[in-house]
Amino acid sequence: MLSDDPDVELMLALRDGDESAFDGLFARWARPLLHYLERMVRDRGSAEELVQETFARVYRARERYVVESKFSTWLYRIATNLALNELRRPSRRSPHASAEQQDESSKPLVATSPPPDEVAHARRLGERVDVELERLPDRQRMALWLSSVEGLSYSEIAEALETTEKSVKALVHRARAALIERLGEERGRST
Repeated sequence: MLSDDPDVELMLALRDGDESAFDGLFARWARPLLHYLERMVRDRGSAEELVQETFARVYRARERYVVESKFSTWLYRIATNLALNELRRPSRRSPHASAEQQDESSKPLVATSPPPDEVAHARRLGERVDVELERLPDRQRMALWLSSVEGLSYSEIAEALETTEKSVKALVHRARAALIERLGEERGRST
């Protein structure tokens, strides 16, 4: 299985001195990793720094790299640990949105096909889902994201979060149940 992983092959090439393999890994994984980290730390600037630090750690570990799992699992474990450290920082306890972020989030949604009321409803629902995702405990949010968005298996998520598959199943289940309950309460209030 692992010999079929092209990312493992690139990492092994990097370990053996092929510096261009690092560029290939970065090109393939920087964007999905940024998306994941941005969702976890809720700040694009911090997420960009964490992507850079993740790849710096990958590069520094190149000579010690041993194939134990898929490359993506190893990469997400590094990124997750960095995100958890970032979230534990005292300055992260009460984040403030920058004026730049507020300006971007207040841009009007332009749609040509759906009726305006459907667009408004979808936008409200999307904003509500974002709010409820942020209310989830960090590990639940990470497990749900890695499962639902990144498509990692429970065993890969367990490795990335350094826990058991049973724990991952519970984290994902609790996250989904909390979202369904909270979004259902919101719908009940609006009808």
